[in-house]
Amino acid sequence: MGRKVVICISGFAGSGKSTLGRRLAEALGLRYVSGGDGLKLLAIERGYSPGGEEWWETEQGFKFLEERLRNPEFDKEVDRKLLELAEAGGVVIDSWVLPWLYRKGFNIWLKARPEVRARRLSKRSGVTVEEASNMLKRRDRESASLYRRLYGVELGRDFEPFHLVLDTSDLDEEAVFRIALTAVKEFFKL
Repeated sequence: MGRKVVICISGFAGSGKSTLGRRLAEALGLRYVSGGDGLKLLAIERGYSPGGEEWWETEQGFKFLEERLRNPEFDKEVDRKLLELAEAGGVVIDSWVLPWLYRKGFNIWLKARPEVRARRLSKRSGVTVEEASNMLKRRDRESASLYRRLYGVELGRDFEPFHLVLDTSDLDEEAVFRIALTAVKEFFKL
């Protein structure tokens, strides 16, 4: 194996990033790191009480997102830590923007139709599909705005740094995993 294994997975909420990230890390014996977990650590330092993946869609999660929009240093700090982990190698990182910042790994963009993402979020967060859809629209819009301002990144529009762009709408978790694993193994000659 000529290069160190670094896999970066991006996509909007509900596309399957963390599920795929955990599965790939386990299958390949790599560490799994979520950029969202890094942000949650910063949220705790600021007095928030984040818990579970659904926290981002709560009132507190949106309040923290508003704070992040006012102070981009939060996200830049997390991104610096993620870059350090990527440089060390042996990691699967779930991050909205790392593929634009780190080009030496295998970058995957997961997408899914809005109604599919809303159903997934509804199931994991215990809200109606309509509420989930509204939350996702707001989160997508505000996150895209944040990363456009911070890095000039066009989330969901610029796929240049990605080796694999996969629509998970009509695929189950196992199919997404098998497709991504095959591509990763081919890329790294594993």
